[in-house]
Parts: sequence; C-alpha cells; structure tokens
Amino acid sequence: MSDLRAPDPLSPQARRLCDAMTAGFPGPGDVDALRAAAASGSGSGREGPAVASVSDAVAGGVPVRVYDPAPGRSDRPLVVFLHGGGWVMCGPDTHDGTCRSLAVAAGAVVVSADYRLAPEHPWPAAPDDALTVLLWARERARALGCDPGRVVLAGDSSGGNLAAVTALRAPELVAGQVLFYPPLDARMDFASVERYAEGYFHTAAHMAGYWDSYGGDPEHPHVSPLRAPDLSGLPPALIVLADCDVLRDEGLAYARRLAAAGVDCTLQLHPGVFHGFLGLPLAAGAAALRAAAAWVAGVGRAGPPTSRA
Repeated sequence: MSDLRAPDPLSPQARRLCDAMTAGFPGPGDVDALRAAAASGSGSGREGPAVASVSDAVAGGVPVRVYDPAPGRSDRPLVVFLHGGGWVMCGPDTHDGTCRSLAVAAGAVVVSADYRLAPEHPWPAAPDDALTVLLWARERARALGCDPGRVVLAGDSSGGNLAAVTALRAPELVAGQVLFYPPLDARMDFASVERYAEGYFHTAAHMAGYWDSYGGDPEHPHVSPLRAPDLSGLPPALIVLADCDVLRDEGLAYARRLAAAGVDCTLQLHPGVFHGFLGLPLAAGAAALRAAAAWVAGVGRAGPPTSRA
C-alpha cells in the first residue's frame, strides 16, 4: 500500500530543530514556565560576533543595550531593535546574538529595547516603551556616530509588531522598518493559522495566549497594524517570513497592503523553515540576517534600500 502522507514542508534540518525545541518548550498560558524556558536558552541559536562595545543605558525610563560594531563614520545607520517573545518573555539577553550579528553585518549601531512585558504591563506599555526608545535613539544619533535620518526600526515576532506599530505612530522619524515574521492582526483569521496550528513549534494556541496576555482592542491599529485604515506615507519596509508559520498569511497581507499604498516594500518568504528561524543554526536564518543587514546598510542612501541573500 502506498504512503499517501503529504511530504513534510520543513527541511530535514529544520524538522529536527523544530521537534527538539517543541519537546522542551512549555505549553501556552504558563507565563512563568515560558519565561524560564526563554531564559535558559531553550531553542537558542547562534552566539553573535564580537563588537567594539556593548553598553547598558536607560532611555526615558526604558532599559536599553547599545551595540557599536566598530568605530566608524558618523553617518552610520541606527537600528532600534525590539525583541520577540509574545510580549510576555525574552529580552536583550535572549536576542544578544541577533543584535551583535545585525550590528556587524550592517555596520550599524543597534539599540536593543528592554520594554515592559505583559501580562503585568499590558498594552499599551510595550508600544509606548518602543516609541520612547525611538525618540531617545534619534535624539542621540549623532553622539552614537549615526545619521538621525537613517534610523531603522527592527523586530522579530512580537517585536516586529512593535516595530510596525511604532512606524505607524511616528513615520516621519523612521527611515525604514524590518519586520521578521510579525503578528499583525489579533483576529488570527488566516489560512496559515489553521494550516500550521500544530507541529511547527509556534502553535496557534501559543499565539492566541500571547494576544490574550497582551490585551488591547484587537481592532485598534496600534494592536493590529493590518487593521490600520491607511498605510500610505510609511517608511520603506522589509518583511521576512517563514513559510511554515501561523503568522505567514498576515505578513503577506501586510506586504500587499503596503505596496498598494505606495510604500516601498520588499518581501522575503523563506521555504522549509518555521517561526523563529532567524536566530537558529539554519542556512535560511543566516541568509535572512545577511539580507536584512544589507537592506539596513542601504537605508537613507541614494535610491531605495536593497537586500541580497
């Protein structure tokens, strides 16, 4: 009898990682357990490269970590990075390798924001902190050796949501936005939610639990950017998605809406990988980071930013 099972859409290496990470990751709803898993490095990826300096500071009451890859020109890009973790976990420590790698590859100073977490601090605490850090970073861009006209918002997962929301709130202060597999609509009414609900590490149940902890009106564009009535006038965007992810289709929908609104939007959809692949020891993660760094390095220069894998 022939095997009628559909082939696994994940690459063999991604499947091994996915299964190993899933086995050690708590179910949805237990925030303490989720935070403990994140802090212990459950499912962590690469360590980042050495940078010239790493320093901690406070940006208008929000703790930040500043990565300077090397002394350089005074016109470098400045990245405000907003970490993922469902708005309930993770922080600069869990995303240290990603920030180091982005800083070195892009030749940019990276400011990693340690924004307040839900459920202790529900919406709008996190987006308010993100905006505060953006204002702080832009004001100090020259002192950091950066061009205030080349400030980029970047974030993965829930941090991608915060980057998109902050760009909506202050488009005139942002030269670009890099969104790695962001949640963009709390309705979760997309085919990919059902298709990848289980078996791909980041489950639909986890995502629903994160939204519940985060709070806010699902119809509000500063909760669900895809619900914003007008996306025109936003800064150029790079949207990076995993094909095997509950969040894939809302990312695709946002890219289409940005393009329809006249926003310069680059979309990269990576096959064979799952949510969170950027920080994992996968070729697709390394390629996505290189491409994002190249895109950031081109922000604010003559012509639109470009990216290359």
